[in-house]
Amino acid sequence: MRVLIVEDEPYLAEAVRDGLRLEAIAADIAGDGDSALELLSVNSYDLAVLDRDIPGPSGDEVARRIVASGSGIPILMLTAADRIDDKASGFELGADDYLTKPFELRELVLRLRALDRRRAYARPPVREIAGLRLDPFRREVFRDERYVALTRKQFAVLEVLVAAEGGIVSAEELLERAWDENVNPLTNAVRITVSALRKRLGEPWIIATVPGVGYRIDTGMNTIAPGRDTTAPGSTHA
Repeated sequence: MRVLIVEDEPYLAEAVRDGLRLEAIAADIAGDGDSALELLSVNSYDLAVLDRDIPGPSGDEVARRIVASGSGIPILMLTAADRIDDKASGFELGADDYLTKPFELRELVLRLRALDRRRAYARPPVREIAGLRLDPFRREVFRDERYVALTRKQFAVLEVLVAAEGGIVSAEELLERAWDENVNPLTNAVRITVSALRKRLGEPWIIATVPGVGYRIDTGMNTIAPGRDTTAPGSTHA
């Protein structure tokens, strides 16, 4: 999952970003309305955490633009105002959820996970495919009832693959969904992370490589050998 944090208090924005990273959620920061609109125009986000009181175009205006774009990005609004009228106006603008400052990071994470689940065609909170059981709320993965310890980045990559329900996910899309804007687009991070993830999940290999296209969860176990992976960004076969 990749989130845009629109917050003009640097310490709060950085604390939220770092906290989300600990939960395997990639996050970018915009400190004002103009920066938020620019990032929204060039990146694909699953969710937006939007402070209403920001410089430049207000949080309300950014919310209007998100809704008008038809992107369907869920909006969680942040505000110091806790009056019901303020919350009502936020929902009228198109907010999907509301959180009043100060807030607990754990509550923010739970709300983001819930919004992401509702956005993705009301998929169940715990996702299962091909013997895998992934719980995004507890950040736990089991394969054939065996607990699998994953790093945060490995979990983020697996979450994207599982959400595709066997569909192919390109290396570029994994880079877009599981890393933030600071990643080098020519990095081998996707290939390296998928390779390590395969080993953590164990044999028979469950992540298939579709040469020159991407990766998918292979319910039939017909996977390309890990050493023949050719889908990393920058590869001549991509």
